[in-house]
Amino acid sequence: MRFSRSVALAFVVFSSAGIAADSANSKTPPPKKEEKKKSNRGPENPEIKFKLPPPPVLTPEQELKSIKVAKGYKTELVACEPMIETPVAINWDDQGRLYVCEMRGYMNDINAAGEDKPIGRISRLEDTDGDGKMDKATVFVDKLTMPRAVMALGDGALVAEPPKLTFYHDTDGDGVADKSEVVSTSYARAGGQPEHMANGLLWCQDNWIWSAAHPERYRYSGGKFITDATRSGGQWGLTQDDWGRRYFDYNSDLLRCDLLPPAMYLRNPNVKDMLALNFKVMTDQSVWPAVPTPGVNRGYNPGQLRDDGRLATVTGTCGPCVYRGDLMPELRGNVFAAEPCGLLVKRLVLKEAGGVVSAANAYQGSEFAASTDERFRPVNINNGPDGALYITDIARGIVQHKAFITHYLEANIKARNLEQPVNLGRIWRIVPDVNKTKPAPVKLPKATADIVPFLDHPNGHIRDTAQRVLIERADAAVVPAIKALVTSAKSPQGRVQALWTLEGLNAIATSPETIIEALRDKSDKVRVAAVRLSNVAQAPQLLAMKDDPSAEVRVHLAAQVSAQAGPEAQQAVLALLKKGGSTLLNDAIATGARGRELEVLEALMAEPAGKTDALTSSGLPQMLANCVMNERRGARVTRLLDLTAKQATGSARLAALLNGMAGIPVDKKSKPVPRKLLYLEAQPASLTALAKVTKGDTATKKLVNAIDASLAWPGKPGVPPPPKIVPLTAEQQAQFEQGKMIYAGLCAACHQPTGTGLDGLAPPLVDSDWLLGPAERPIKIVLHGIGGPLVVGGRTWRLEMPPLTTLTDDQIASILTYLRREWEHTASPVKPGDVAKVRDTTKGRTKAWTADELKPAAPATDKETTRKTKK
Repeated sequence: MRFSRSVALAFVVFSSAGIAADSANSKTPPPKKEEKKKSNRGPENPEIKFKLPPPPVLTPEQELKSIKVAKGYKTELVACEPMIETPVAINWDDQGRLYVCEMRGYMNDINAAGEDKPIGRISRLEDTDGDGKMDKATVFVDKLTMPRAVMALGDGALVAEPPKLTFYHDTDGDGVADKSEVVSTSYARAGGQPEHMANGLLWCQDNWIWSAAHPERYRYSGGKFITDATRSGGQWGLTQDDWGRRYFDYNSDLLRCDLLPPAMYLRNPNVKDMLALNFKVMTDQSVWPAVPTPGVNRGYNPGQLRDDGRLATVTGTCGPCVYRGDLMPELRGNVFAAEPCGLLVKRLVLKEAGGVVSAANAYQGSEFAASTDERFRPVNINNGPDGALYITDIARGIVQHKAFITHYLEANIKARNLEQPVNLGRIWRIVPDVNKTKPAPVKLPKATADIVPFLDHPNGHIRDTAQRVLIERADAAVVPAIKALVTSAKSPQGRVQALWTLEGLNAIATSPETIIEALRDKSDKVRVAAVRLSNVAQAPQLLAMKDDPSAEVRVHLAAQVSAQAGPEAQQAVLALLKKGGSTLLNDAIATGARGRELEVLEALMAEPAGKTDALTSSGLPQMLANCVMNERRGARVTRLLDLTAKQATGSARLAALLNGMAGIPVDKKSKPVPRKLLYLEAQPASLTALAKVTKGDTATKKLVNAIDASLAWPGKPGVPPPPKIVPLTAEQQAQFEQGKMIYAGLCAACHQPTGTGLDGLAPPLVDSDWLLGPAERPIKIVLHGIGGPLVVGGRTWRLEMPPLTTLTDDQIASILTYLRREWEHTASPVKPGDVAKVRDTTKGRTKAWTADELKPAAPATDKETTRKTKK
């Protein structure tokens, strides 16, 4: 789980817990009782640093006094045990009632006994007397196994209980679910590793229900659910800002976000530089606990703890929240992130320029909220209907899952009696300390028409809830009122919310005049939304906006216009590129130019070269040249070589095209990925010409040599003939299909549907020697895990992958067969017998493999991609 994550991990061959395969097909057994911990557990006889006495178990009232909050604010208790136990996520309905996801089976002792028992539940809490504290609890759904997310919807709630995502209805209004429908059977994995599975259900502004660590999103329309494949980052928790950007984090990485919609990149698979996705918003990972925190998982590592025993950098950060309330306007737009290992909540201040967001600590040397109680474990932060900021506190000594507990942490747990109790749970809220009256939750009116004005409410949570309820009800009668709000709402947030509500009601196509009005709005954020929601009917208006003063508007305009064919659209793209203003322009243009990258590139090169040559320095020519190579069409690659050979020797244009063809990423922090050999019909004369003109330039010659090494043609010395691929038999093809399904549910969240991996979390599988070499190697990795450092794709990754102990021989053979034949791979399929043989010969092994044990690794020559193991 994100909150329990104390070991920074990423997976070398598959994610051990990402999203599950359909249980009806995978038949994966639950984890065995007393299963041995098999990941890297660190030194076996560690010295306990900063020895502290066992902390007392505090009552809610005592814990409240232990929480130190920033000046101007105070903490209040909202709910606690016995009303709730082990809360991990909360969500509000439109009447101010609070759904609480209680993962009561999580880590009931150091061996996770009872994790497979159906003792979890969803409770619905109510504050019947308006004093701000919950006084009524109803068990909405009971007997759940490790539930991990809940989201209010319609007459009930969506509930994530791996591997199912289920819509539970309360048809008679008594607070108890009496009807259910399964939305998905691939939402996380039954018995999977709870630190790396789908979670964070969130109805986002784009009217899709998103999750962290899940390659699917869902849309609820007309009483039915639609499932769509996507790319979603994060580990535990998900939040959005007023404009619909999603923010997430990883255990040792405070804040990331998608600056552009992932769907934009799905338009063009040739674009490999997805610079706007999984964007690192916060670079400083420092934390300042209120007390020494020696009991962190990798506390034995130098630098993990400061000299005074306090956690130095985040190791379990989770549950982020963009504050969007109206009770504390000075905090609006700030991000709050939980760090249960440091017993604290961080406040981050966001800045934005050209659609690119960055963050900084609000305080140096202290935190927004920090406790001296070692059982204060915030795991999720949420906005509330009263404008307050809510903290979900799992309230226990152990937050690390058994699969990753080190010997050091285990020694700390036992020395300080942290295993028990496990039946606590608290929910807190942060409010101004000058409030004389309790803030009251806003409840939406019953009449649909009366809900429309709430789209312009100053509390973002209320706006989101109003949008959701209006779309749930799908009442076309309110569309005129929502259209009017697009221009009449007082706030830009309200106008944007109204636009997306029209989209959710499928009313955009019938509202061209409304979109045109919004394209003229004085707020750049409203214009951005209008551009995104425009279609071909607004093409003339879009083309006329190429000189818009907002760089962010121009980015989204470029994304729309680049997808249009014709000289006028192409000229608009050139104009937008010349104006610049945002690093996101390249991605916006390249993703829209699928199949026309070469033509756009030729148009760019036809432009006169100026003194600064803004077109070349933008990086777009390099990105487009890379796309043409990734397209792997011989005739077009030859044409690109001809275009490259025409550029002036030593020019910036020549360098840009050569870098792109050689696979050098535009992002200088990224490293090139070796290309597969592309077979051409004949040796290109332009490649020979390039080799001659660059002969005296060492750097340029290196690029030409890299391009030459990626190409082959009949008669080229030292080049093997094209590989002869042995077709899969019917049985092997069936294995391939089963493996494809399992991969989508189990591995794609980290390694991505394209197999290209996720920076900072999981290395690529495409062309990986670890996967495509002898089958025994990936089988061993799946069975026992592997620990870094290891070299993948020319980069060094210091990551860990735990064993997938619950997969059967047949399932492992299927998934490896799929991976060894997908993405133009030609490696041999894997038989269940192959897996059984390796399982038998290594059955006594209890440690993860190292790179040296499985494959001698060449020394890395690049800057290491490092993800430190922490807690």
